[in-house]
Amino acid sequence: MAVTNQNSTQWDALHGSSPSTVLGPDYNGVLRVAYFEHDQDGAGDATSDVKTVKLPPGRVRLFLPSSYAYVNWTTSSATLDLGWDAYVSLLDGSEVAADPNGLVDGLDVDAAGIFNFTAPVAAILATGGTKLFESRQGVTILATTQDVAIVSGNDLAGYLVYSYLGS
Repeated sequence: MAVTNQNSTQWDALHGSSPSTVLGPDYNGVLRVAYFEHDQDGAGDATSDVKTVKLPPGRVRLFLPSSYAYVNWTTSSATLDLGWDAYVSLLDGSEVAADPNGLVDGLDVDAAGIFNFTAPVAAILATGGTKLFESRQGVTILATTQDVAIVSGNDLAGYLVYSYLGS
C-alpha cells in the first residue's frame, strides 16, 4: 500500500479549486441546546411517547453524541427509542413520515441514570452521529417506550444539541 493524502468534500469545495464553492450554512452553523423535562402523569401503555422538544423550522442538524438524558423509567427491561413526528419537508412541501425510532432504537434504560445518545441507528452513524432535518414548520422529537409501560411518576430530563442552519 501507498501513503495517501486526501481531502474531505468540504475542504475541496473551499480550498481545492478556484474560485471556491460556497458550502452554505451547514458549514457555519451555530450550536444550540434544547432542554426538556417530563414527569409522567398516569400510566402509559407500551408505545406511549413523550414529546421532548420541537426543533425550529428550516435546516437543523441534530448532534446525538453531544445530547444526553436522565431516564428513570422504572419498569424492568425498559428501552427508549428516539425519533420524530411527521413533518412537512422544506424542500418540496411533501409530508415526511413519523419515525419513532429513527434516531435511537432500543436504548437500554433498565436502570435509572444519565444516558448519552451515542448509539444511534446505522443511518445516523453514517453521518457522524448527526441527523439533518429540513422542515417548514419544525420537527417534534419523540421519546418512546416500545416494549413496556411507562409508570406514573417516571422521569425524563435532558437536552438535545443542534445547529440551526437557516431556512
